[in-house]
Amino acid sequence: MSQTPAGYHTVTPYLVVEDIEALIAFLKDAFGAEEHERVPGPDGVTRHAEVRIGDSVVMMGAAQEGYPAMPAALYMYVEDTDATYASALGAGAESIMEPADQFYGDRNAGVRDSQGNTWWIATRVEDLTREELRKRAQTAQH
Repeated sequence: MSQTPAGYHTVTPYLVVEDIEALIAFLKDAFGAEEHERVPGPDGVTRHAEVRIGDSVVMMGAAQEGYPAMPAALYMYVEDTDATYASALGAGAESIMEPADQFYGDRNAGVRDSQGNTWWIATRVEDLTREELRKRAQTAQH
């Protein structure tokens, strides 16, 4: 028996949010997430849920006393940054950064969901050696 359940990775994001239902709807519309699990509390309100985006599980829990909502930043690789960015905006995300090629070899964009989480959407467009990355980082405009 493995210490990690089948279908999970060693590190799994866990988002604590005010409105799990809104986040699930956004993730489905924006990123094609598939609902994996939903656990209601005694009052019938969802307290924990999991979705799968690509090969990754994202867990989420309802904010409650002692566990306040805390926005997170997630970096996500996709096939097409521009299309995924447009999809996220169409699902109600706020733009943080329009798609652009970056010095580190990714084309990426940023959006914020209704729960305050930041999603950095990226597609690898160029593989760099460590030396190339170091040189570019020194001259990059930040």
